[in-house]
Amino acid sequence: MCLAVPGKIISINKNEDPILRTGKVSFGGIVKEVNLAYVPEAQVGDYVIVHVGFAISQLDEAEAQKVFQYLREMGELEELKIPNPNTPDSP
Repeated sequence: MCLAVPGKIISINKNEDPILRTGKVSFGGIVKEVNLAYVPEAQVGDYVIVHVGFAISQLDEAEAQKVFQYLREMGELEELKIPNPNTPDSP
């Protein structure tokens, strides 16, 4: 199942080409590089909805926190973690 997940922009990479605009986004502490081309008005500290590596819209912090809570309850935030190759259970 594909999910769009809220995240908080913690940094934005400087790039002259708006199509290549990227930044680091925190998903409840898990940080990923995300394409920000679809949300040109988004700034550091804003919350965005991310689907397959692309921020597709902005949302307010209260709504983002509600979604984080639901995802924690369902255990879906675990999907965002990168497996540790030194852990015996890692593939």
